[in-house]
Amino acid sequence: MRAVTTRPGVPGSLALAELPEPQPTADSLLVDGLAVGICGTDREIVRGEYGSPPAGAEVLVLGHESLGRVRHAPPGSGFSAGDLVAGVVRRPDPEPCGACAHGEFDMCRNGRYTERGIVGRDGYAAQVWSVAPAYAVKLSASLADVGVLVEPASVVAKAWEQVERIGARAWFEPRRVLVTGAGPIGLLAAMMGVQRGLDVHVVDQVTCGPKPVLTERLGASYHTAAVDAVMTELRPDVVIEATAAADVVWAVVGNTAPYGITCLTGVSSAGRQVPADLGALNRSLVLENDVIVGSVNANLRHYAAAAEALARAEPDWLSGLLTRRVPLADWQSAYEPHPEDIKVVLDLTGG
Repeated sequence: MRAVTTRPGVPGSLALAELPEPQPTADSLLVDGLAVGICGTDREIVRGEYGSPPAGAEVLVLGHESLGRVRHAPPGSGFSAGDLVAGVVRRPDPEPCGACAHGEFDMCRNGRYTERGIVGRDGYAAQVWSVAPAYAVKLSASLADVGVLVEPASVVAKAWEQVERIGARAWFEPRRVLVTGAGPIGLLAAMMGVQRGLDVHVVDQVTCGPKPVLTERLGASYHTAAVDAVMTELRPDVVIEATAAADVVWAVVGNTAPYGITCLTGVSSAGRQVPADLGALNRSLVLENDVIVGSVNANLRHYAAAAEALARAEPDWLSGLLTRRVPLADWQSAYEPHPEDIKVVLDLTGG
C-alpha cells in the first residue's frame, strides 16, 4: 500500500512510501483509506517544526483528518464491512492521568498522550489502516464525500460544549455569536451556531471567494471590518476565536456582552506582542462575570457530536468547504498551501 510519510524534525523528508498493509486482527477494524484532510499541523510537521514518530521508528505516517470504509470488522465490534468511519486522533497515556483514565484524554494532565499522524503514532494517510473499535466513529452514508471534516468538526463540537457547560453555571440564553476567522474551524463553528438557532456573525479579512459565500449560505452575516470595530458593534454573547492571531485575540477578550464567553481554539505563535491594558481586562472579566477558555482536541463523544452535526448540515454546503481535492498521483501539491484554500483533501483511492 501507499502512505504519505515524513521524518519528523527533518525538513524535505516528505515521501509517498510503499509500506506493508496491516493485517486483520481480532481486536481492530481493517479500513480502506478513502481520503485525508490536510491542515496547518500537517504542514508544521512537514517543515520539521513539530511531531514525533512511533517509538523505535524514524518515519511517521501523516494524516489525522481521516475517512475510510471498513474492510473487516471483528464480531461484536459494533461495526460491519462497508461502514463509513473516521478514526479518533488522540490516545491516552500508557499510565493514564485522572482525566485520561475517565475517557477525557483531550484534557490530559501530563502530556504523555499519543496522536495518530502527529505524536508517537502513525496516522491515517495510508491506503489501508487499522483502528480499535473504541477509537472509531461510524458515519452516515451522506458523508461519503465530506467525512474528512469529522476531525475538525470534533474540535468545534468540544468548543461549543465548553461554552455551554460554562454558561450553565447561571442563567444563560445567548443570542449572538461572533466567529473570528473563516477557515474550516471558523466556518464549522458558524454552522454549529446556526444549528443552535443563534444570530451568527463571522469576521475575516478576505473580501471575495468562497468564505463570504459559504457564510451567507448558512444564513450568517460576514464582516471584513477591523475586529475591534465589529466587537463594538455586535457585543456578542459568545466568541469562538479561530485565528490564533495575537491582535485578534486581544481585540475579542473582555469585549463581549456581560456574562460573555470567549473560546480560544487556535494555538498562537510566541513572540508577537500587542499593547495590553490588563487592568481593564481584569475589571471587565470580574465585573461582568466573563470567561475566557481555551479548547483543543476532542474525545470520543465530541467525534460523535461532530458526525451528528455534519449529518444535519446541507451536503452541498459541506462540499463547498473542500476547496481542493488532490488525487494521489499529485500528492505533493496537497501539502503546498494556496491562497484560496479552505480545506484541502488528499484522495487515497488512486494507484
